Amino acid sequence: MDSSPRSAASLRALNALRRYHSPLGPLVLDVADARVFDLAYADRPELPPLAGIVREVLDAYFAADPVYFSLLPQITLAPQGTPFQQQVWRMLLRIPWGQTQTYGALAALLPSAAQAVGQACKANPIAVLVPCHRVVAVNGLGGYGGARGGTDGERKRWLLRHEGALV
Repeated sequence: MDSSPRSAASLRALNALRRYHSPLGPLVLDVADARVFDLAYADRPELPPLAGIVREVLDAYFAADPVYFSLLPQITLAPQGTPFQQQVWRMLLRIPWGQTQTYGALAALLPSAAQAVGQACKANPIAVLVPCHRVVAVNGLGGYGGARGGTDGERKRWLLRHEGALV
């Protein structure tokens, strides 16, 4: 994950919005070559489709294809956020496929408060690839995308089932 604002800003001038159809619905990505700045649940059918290595990574993820693990290091995740958010997002990348971690357990490693970790997860600009869905409450799923229940809660549940972390 590259959090360098200067390198991100200079490359961001070359970026483009692209669309991707996932099993969870349409996604919009802000990409420049193999760099991902943003991945959001949104429907923008007028955008050109995503192509290249980032598409290969998402295709492999949603197919649960083990090649995903060798493809993911070939892209650069470049979310922009505060130093604390960056720290939390780096921790999310270390939670293995099929496993979860609680907000409180992550907070204890920082050290910080579980609510602060939750807010950093809520601010995560690269859904799915920076796996905030793998962070759960001690007594349930917790939120996803800043929402509880509804569509976003169903997305979190789907992602965890897809990875085998929830049956």
